[in-house]
Amino acid sequence: MTLLLSSFDSPIGTLNLIADQHVLLAANLSHVRALKESLSSDDSLREVTNVKRIPVITDLLQDYFDGDISALNSIKVRQPGAQFSQEAWKAMKKIRPGKTISYAELAERAGSPAAVRAAGSACAKNAIVLVVPCHRIVKTGGSLGNYAYGLDKKEWLLRHEGAL
Repeated sequence: MTLLLSSFDSPIGTLNLIADQHVLLAANLSHVRALKESLSSDDSLREVTNVKRIPVITDLLQDYFDGDISALNSIKVRQPGAQFSQEAWKAMKKIRPGKTISYAELAERAGSPAAVRAAGSACAKNAIVLVVPCHRIVKTGGSLGNYAYGLDKKEWLLRHEGAL
Protein backbone atom coordinates (compact mmCIF):
# COMPACT_ATOMS: atom_id res chain seq x y z
CA MET A 1 0.00 0.00 0.00
CA THR A 2 1.16 3.52 -0.82
CA LEU A 3 2.45 5.87 1.89
CA LEU A 4 0.87 9.31 2.20
CA LEU A 5 2.97 12.50 2.21
CA SER A 6 1.47 15.78 3.28
CA SER A 7 2.35 19.09 4.86
CA PHE A 8 0.53 20.91 7.62
CA ASP A 9 0.87 24.63 8.29
CA SER A 10 1.14 25.19 12.03
CA PRO A 11 1.98 28.12 14.30
CA ILE A 12 5.53 26.70 14.69
CA GLY A 13 6.12 26.13 10.97
CA THR A 14 5.26 23.64 8.27
CA LEU A 15 5.05 20.07 9.55
CA ASN A 16 6.00 17.50 6.91
CA LEU A 17 4.20 14.19 7.46
CA ILE A 18 4.42 10.64 6.12
CA ALA A 19 1.84 8.07 7.11
CA ASP A 20 0.85 4.50 6.41
CA GLN A 21 -2.95 4.85 6.44
CA HIS A 22 -3.66 6.15 9.98
CA VAL A 23 -0.19 5.41 11.40
CA LEU A 24 2.24 8.33 11.40
CA LEU A 25 5.73 7.20 10.34
CA ALA A 26 7.55 10.53 10.33
CA ALA A 27 6.95 14.20 11.08
CA ASN A 28 9.46 17.02 10.95
CA LEU A 29 9.83 20.78 10.59
CA SER A 30 12.71 20.65 8.13
CA HIS A 31 12.82 18.90 4.74
CA VAL A 32 10.89 16.12 3.04
CA ARG A 33 14.21 14.46 2.15
CA ALA A 34 15.07 14.10 5.85
CA LEU A 35 11.57 12.83 6.49
CA LYS A 36 11.98 10.06 3.91
CA GLU A 37 15.46 9.21 5.23
CA SER A 38 14.00 8.54 8.68
CA LEU A 39 11.76 5.73 7.42
CA SER A 40 12.49 2.07 8.08
CA SER A 41 14.27 0.20 5.29
CA ASP A 42 11.00 -1.55 4.36
CA ASP A 43 8.95 1.66 4.32
CA SER A 44 11.61 3.54 2.34
CA LEU A 45 11.03 1.12 -0.57
CA ARG A 46 7.31 1.90 -0.74
CA GLU A 47 5.68 4.32 -3.14
CA VAL A 48 4.82 7.72 -1.68
CA THR A 49 1.84 9.79 -2.84
CA ASN A 50 1.41 13.51 -2.12
CA VAL A 51 -1.95 14.34 -0.59
CA LYS A 52 -3.51 17.56 0.71
CA ARG A 53 -4.37 15.95 4.02
CA ILE A 54 -3.94 12.63 5.78
CA PRO A 55 -7.28 11.35 7.09
CA VAL A 56 -7.56 11.38 10.88
CA ILE A 57 -3.97 12.61 11.44
CA THR A 58 -4.47 16.04 9.87
CA ASP A 59 -7.71 16.54 11.82
CA LEU A 60 -6.04 15.58 15.12
CA LEU A 61 -3.13 17.96 14.46
CA GLN A 62 -5.61 20.77 13.75
CA ASP A 63 -7.48 19.92 16.97
CA TYR A 64 -4.20 20.13 18.91
CA PHE A 65 -3.31 23.56 17.56
CA ASP A 66 -6.91 24.71 18.08
CA GLY A 67 -6.51 23.98 21.81
CA ASP A 68 -7.34 20.29 22.35
CA ILE A 69 -3.87 19.53 23.69
CA SER A 70 -4.69 15.88 24.26
CA ALA A 71 -5.60 15.28 20.57
CA LEU A 72 -2.07 14.04 19.76
CA ASN A 73 -2.58 11.07 22.08
CA SER A 74 -4.92 9.53 19.48
CA ILE A 75 -2.31 9.47 16.70
CA LYS A 76 -0.72 6.05 16.25
CA VAL A 77 2.99 6.07 15.43
CA ARG A 78 5.73 3.73 14.21
CA GLN A 79 9.43 4.49 13.69
CA PRO A 80 12.59 2.42 13.46
CA GLY A 81 15.12 2.51 16.27
CA ALA A 82 17.10 0.57 18.84
CA GLN A 83 15.33 -1.05 21.81
CA PHE A 84 16.19 1.71 24.30
CA SER A 85 14.98 4.40 21.87
CA GLN A 86 11.72 2.49 21.37
CA GLU A 87 11.22 2.38 25.15
CA ALA A 88 12.06 6.07 25.47
CA TRP A 89 9.59 7.00 22.73
CA LYS A 90 6.87 4.93 24.41
CA ALA A 91 7.63 6.72 27.68
CA MET A 92 7.43 10.12 25.93
CA LYS A 93 3.99 9.26 24.52
CA LYS A 94 2.79 8.68 28.11
CA ILE A 95 3.74 12.17 29.33
CA ARG A 96 0.52 14.11 29.70
CA PRO A 97 0.22 17.41 27.83
CA GLY A 98 1.12 20.29 30.11
CA LYS A 99 3.69 18.20 31.97
CA THR A 100 7.45 17.83 31.54
CA ILE A 101 9.98 15.32 32.80
CA SER A 102 13.76 15.38 32.95
CA TYR A 103 16.12 13.39 30.75
CA ALA A 104 17.00 11.41 33.90
CA GLU A 105 13.35 10.57 34.52
CA LEU A 106 12.95 9.58 30.86
CA ALA A 107 15.90 7.19 31.21
CA GLU A 108 14.28 5.68 34.28
CA ARG A 109 10.88 5.32 32.61
CA ALA A 110 12.60 3.69 29.61
CA GLY A 111 14.06 1.05 31.92
CA SER A 112 17.69 2.21 32.27
CA PRO A 113 18.06 4.87 34.99
CA ALA A 114 21.79 5.33 34.27
CA ALA A 115 21.20 5.94 30.54
CA VAL A 116 20.60 9.69 30.74
CA ARG A 117 22.76 10.41 27.68
CA ALA A 118 20.94 7.70 25.73
CA ALA A 119 17.67 9.37 26.71
CA GLY A 120 18.95 12.60 25.19
CA SER A 121 20.01 10.69 22.10
CA ALA A 122 16.53 9.14 21.78
CA CYS A 123 15.09 12.66 21.81
CA ALA A 124 17.52 13.76 19.12
CA LYS A 125 16.73 10.71 16.94
CA ASN A 126 12.97 11.03 17.31
CA ALA A 127 11.59 11.11 13.75
CA ILE A 128 8.03 11.97 14.77
CA VAL A 129 8.30 15.48 16.17
CA LEU A 130 5.42 16.79 18.27
CA VAL A 131 3.39 13.55 18.27
CA VAL A 132 6.19 11.69 20.07
CA PRO A 133 6.58 14.66 22.40
CA CYS A 134 10.31 15.08 22.91
CA HIS A 135 9.55 18.76 23.53
CA ARG A 136 8.24 17.67 26.98
CA ILE A 137 11.73 16.54 28.07
CA VAL A 138 13.72 19.15 29.98
CA LYS A 139 16.96 19.30 31.94
CA THR A 140 17.05 18.44 35.62
CA GLY A 141 16.18 21.68 37.36
CA GLY A 142 13.66 22.65 34.68
CA SER A 143 15.69 24.52 32.05
CA LEU A 144 14.50 23.69 28.56
CA GLY A 145 17.59 21.88 27.31
CA ASN A 146 17.85 21.34 23.56
CA TYR A 147 15.39 21.03 20.70
CA ALA A 148 16.36 20.18 17.14
CA TYR A 149 14.09 22.85 15.66
CA GLY A 150 15.04 25.64 18.06
CA LEU A 151 14.22 26.51 21.64
CA ASP A 152 11.65 29.09 20.49
CA LYS A 153 9.51 26.27 19.06
CA LYS A 154 9.94 24.10 22.18
CA GLU A 155 8.95 27.04 24.36
CA TRP A 156 5.91 27.78 22.15
CA LEU A 157 4.73 24.16 22.39
CA LEU A 158 5.19 24.02 26.17
CA ARG A 159 3.32 27.33 26.58
CA HIS A 160 0.53 26.08 24.29
CA GLU A 161 0.20 22.98 26.49
CA GLY A 162 0.27 25.01 29.71
CA ALA A 163 3.60 23.65 30.98
CA LEU A 164 5.18 27.12 31.11
